[in-house]
Amino acid sequence: MSQSYEKRMLRVLQYIHDNPAGDMSLDRLADEAAMSRFHWHRVFRAMTGETCAQAVRRVRLHRAATMLLDSSTDPARIARDVGYDNARSFARAFQGHYGLSPSEFRKRGSFPAPLLTRRKGEFAMYPVTIREEGVRKAAGLLHKGNYSEIGKSFEAFGAVCQSRNLWAQCGPMLGVYFDNPDDKAEADLRSIAGATWHGEVPEDFESCEIPAGRYAVLTYTGPYAGIHGAYEALFGEWLPKSGEMPADTPCLEVYLNNPRDTAPDDLVTEICLALA
Repeated sequence: MSQSYEKRMLRVLQYIHDNPAGDMSLDRLADEAAMSRFHWHRVFRAMTGETCAQAVRRVRLHRAATMLLDSSTDPARIARDVGYDNARSFARAFQGHYGLSPSEFRKRGSFPAPLLTRRKGEFAMYPVTIREEGVRKAAGLLHKGNYSEIGKSFEAFGAVCQSRNLWAQCGPMLGVYFDNPDDKAEADLRSIAGATWHGEVPEDFESCEIPAGRYAVLTYTGPYAGIHGAYEALFGEWLPKSGEMPADTPCLEVYLNNPRDTAPDDLVTEICLALA
């Protein structure tokens, strides 16, 4: 029975992420789940901790934030692309979620220093420390494609853990990013959306061992949509000046709080770079 509900949940989450401008009525989402609207709303909230409307709003606004930073598309067009009927209602929702208007968010660019006010070769400043880490095991769902869209795989991972009562085996939530988006086609990028893992890994999960050693750990505070600027600072500013060499292992992101109950500006992410 739990597998059946898990599949229903994954279908709905996939639909929300793949169709941000589509019909997100409770009736449509219930149809996707193949359940009655009344019962589906209760199941969704019990399994995710959010109502369907809250999940749709969060996904749409995250997509909009990413588009604002990664493109020059007019905010009114972005509003339509993520499912808002008009720019005014989109601006109100965006301001309520991010504390900034869409135009202010774009101008701020990257957190904490405004991307558009920096000259070429200048970088935002983020705290970086070097620390020793033991061997860790990561497990979760394989995500293929644009790293900025890994959120849908994290949503699916959470739904699976909830339906199978796997949370006791999870440590901190993390993402493992195997490929460099600058030299690999977007469709071929591979990552894991999951957590540090204790115990046996389910057959349909991907897993990998994160080796022990020295890691440079950059602490980024702010919306996930702005995390690219933190990578630029780590690789373009800190690493060349540090005298360190990176190891030939994937980068990790460790998520220290939950976007469902944390304001975007207060989200804390550790970017971990293994050192040779």
